[in-house]
Amino acid sequence: MTIKTLARISLFALFGFGAFSAFADSSIPVQNYHYGQHLDVKKVLSIHENNNGEACGVVTAKMDYLDSKGQPHSVQYQTYATGACHEGG
Repeated sequence: MTIKTLARISLFALFGFGAFSAFADSSIPVQNYHYGQHLDVKKVLSIHENNNGEACGVVTAKMDYLDSKGQPHSVQYQTYATGACHEGG
């Protein structure tokens, strides 16, 4: 395998994963999580907090995941911020 072939494979993989993540974020309806709700999570694709990185306290987060049948889902929930307010100082 040549360097050129390896570079092409790497580039294809990079764009392929980027396209998959964009698909996961935009085309799946987001459901709100309720305490005690059963989630069939086989693989977590991404987790995003809806804040600017400086929030403290409770913030809204979204998790994109695949269920045991490989179907994509997205769930929104409340969590504590993991941003700047937890840094030591």
